[in-house]
Amino acid sequence: MIGHQLGGRYEILTRIGGGGMALVYKAHDILLNRNVAVKVLRQQFVHDEEFIRRFRREAQSAASLSHPNVVSVYDVGQEEDTHYIVMEYIEGHNLNEIIHERAPLQADEAVRIAMQICDALEHAHQNHIIHRDIKPHNILIGKNGRVKVTDFGIARAVTSSTITQTGSVVGSVHYFSPEHAKGISTGEKSDLYSLGIVLYQMLTGKLPFFGESPISVALKHLQEEFEEPKKVNPHIPQSVENVILRAMRKNPNERYQSAREMLTDLDTCLKPNRLGEQKVTFSSDLDETRVMPAIRGDMRPSVPQQEYELTPVPPLPASSVPLERASKAAAASSQPDVEWKDEKSTEKAKGWKRPTTIVGVTLVVLALIIWGFLALLNKLDVPEVDVPFVVGKQEDVARAMIEEAGLRVKEPIIHEFMGDVPAGEVFEQDKSNMRVKEGSWIQLSVSDGAVLEKMVDYKGKQVQEAKDDLMALGVEEDQITPELVFSDQEPGTIISQTPEVGAEFDPKAATFTFMVSKGRETIEMPNLIGRTVAEAKDIVKANGLVLEDDDILEEPSYSQSKGVVIAQDQFKPNDPVPKGSKITIRVSSGPPKDAKNHTFNVTISPAEAGKTSEIRIVYSDARGQDIEWGKRQIQDTQSFPVQVILAPNTEARVTVYRDGQFVDTRTITYEELAQGSDSSSLTIPGTGGSADPDTETGTDTTEQTENPDQPADADPEESNDNGGAQDEQQ
Repeated sequence: MIGHQLGGRYEILTRIGGGGMALVYKAHDILLNRNVAVKVLRQQFVHDEEFIRRFRREAQSAASLSHPNVVSVYDVGQEEDTHYIVMEYIEGHNLNEIIHERAPLQADEAVRIAMQICDALEHAHQNHIIHRDIKPHNILIGKNGRVKVTDFGIARAVTSSTITQTGSVVGSVHYFSPEHAKGISTGEKSDLYSLGIVLYQMLTGKLPFFGESPISVALKHLQEEFEEPKKVNPHIPQSVENVILRAMRKNPNERYQSAREMLTDLDTCLKPNRLGEQKVTFSSDLDETRVMPAIRGDMRPSVPQQEYELTPVPPLPASSVPLERASKAAAASSQPDVEWKDEKSTEKAKGWKRPTTIVGVTLVVLALIIWGFLALLNKLDVPEVDVPFVVGKQEDVARAMIEEAGLRVKEPIIHEFMGDVPAGEVFEQDKSNMRVKEGSWIQLSVSDGAVLEKMVDYKGKQVQEAKDDLMALGVEEDQITPELVFSDQEPGTIISQTPEVGAEFDPKAATFTFMVSKGRETIEMPNLIGRTVAEAKDIVKANGLVLEDDDILEEPSYSQSKGVVIAQDQFKPNDPVPKGSKITIRVSSGPPKDAKNHTFNVTISPAEAGKTSEIRIVYSDARGQDIEWGKRQIQDTQSFPVQVILAPNTEARVTVYRDGQFVDTRTITYEELAQGSDSSSLTIPGTGGSADPDTETGTDTTEQTENPDQPADADPEESNDNGGAQDEQQ
């Protein structure tokens, strides 16, 4: 994707983020010459038509928002199977990074951030757009401190179509509203609930609800109360806590009625007259389970007849006994099975036993009640102990500390995948920084580490492709180390990798090493110019390069003699060149056919006869200007031939210095040589002392030649010599 152009105008520069749904790239808008952020939908979603339709509709709705605290959406497009959204590029960090780095934040900073988020939500709600995924990951903080809310509308598409996709909902379930967790329609107040959780996290550095799974966290939003912010961070002003408590009511009717109302409360919560206000109270959100007494009718217990004893009374006169009673007595006495004497004796014996039994049972019951009461009093008088703080400890260490304090670990221990907490480490306990009764239960939450991923085979692929894939899984760029090595493979190709293929790794903790080809080993190209062909071949071979006969090209040259290297192609001297590379050289075949050779005969005497003088000769011809011929020490007159080469329409020149002083110069043109002259002489005499006549004559001749205005009384003999010298020069 890096280097690709989307829509013919967005050039992808580098990857800056990503998650389970999309990858985010920094790109350059070629048309408007500005940097933008491009969110590219992952390939696993591109075939879900319903998702694509909602994705576009929601993105277009978000594009209609124009607010300083909302990330602007510039464009939505599709290129083949690539769906993308172009957004405003924010240089800075997201709120989740700031919370992990600095939480808990100061109250004034947290309130300032929350106010800007709330302002953005009010604007969105007025435009009938509900965010539904307010969380620190979607809050960007620019370098200027301005808050920007991003991903408007995207959360709705994710929630409806990818509820089971890893990373889509798991990362957001901690910020769900209760109605969102129920799966019913959510409104503006759902966003305010999520904002309350974000404010809670900024001020306490922790989330209000944890669980073993996303479902358990969602249930806690529905069924459990969270730990009040001031219990976690006592420095939170009561007025600020009241904002959180109201925003996070489970009953939407008890929350703020609008983002404007919450924004107004946030704007005034840090004023001095509100800092000490009373804590806001509400009726319980939770459905309580009540035990109702059973409804029973009035019932009289049936009592066995034998439990009632009648005392015999004397018989009454017949006239005094009522008719009804007399008839009943007669009926009773007429019963053939009744034996009055035996019955009375039996009933009397039983009557003495029953009170004893009742009294004994009563005493036992009373004893048990007293014993239970005393045991209850003794239990209620259990001493209190301090709860040890075990967050950050390994599970076995935490268990030992709790049991040593006289407490008990509640089973089962909650286990949850926590990418930023090492496996086996306690990340939460339900009671801390308090005293409880000895023997109380402590609930621990232990991290299972991050969800492990499997390493795929990147050998033979480009290292940038491997980086993009790993960073999409949550791996940070500084966890990836490419080591460059020489190889015959293309530069940037992965040769080997660690971890190996199939190994499991934690994206947040693992480190990755890739051996990456940087091409073949290079050396500095040796300088072959001025070397003979044989020398050049030896140097090339010694440096691991290749020079074949077909790559030795000949061409005319004024500057180099025949068989000498005049140029080397492909790689200049000192250029880096891969070992084993083939090179090409060009070798001089001598001067061109139209070049002319000429010899200057320079005859020169020392400045004073018998003394040593240093001469220096410099020449210029087709090979260059002011070329050093050399220096000589002379004590007598000597001649030196100086070879020059002339190209058409050029001239050659020889210049003589004696004892560091300029003495004389002589030139000849290509045209003069073309007319038949093939040599010329330059004679320079000494300045004093005796010398042989021929030398002196040569000196006079030269001077006469160089000075046509010689006086008329000059020596005739010298004139003849001069004439001869002139003839010779011509």
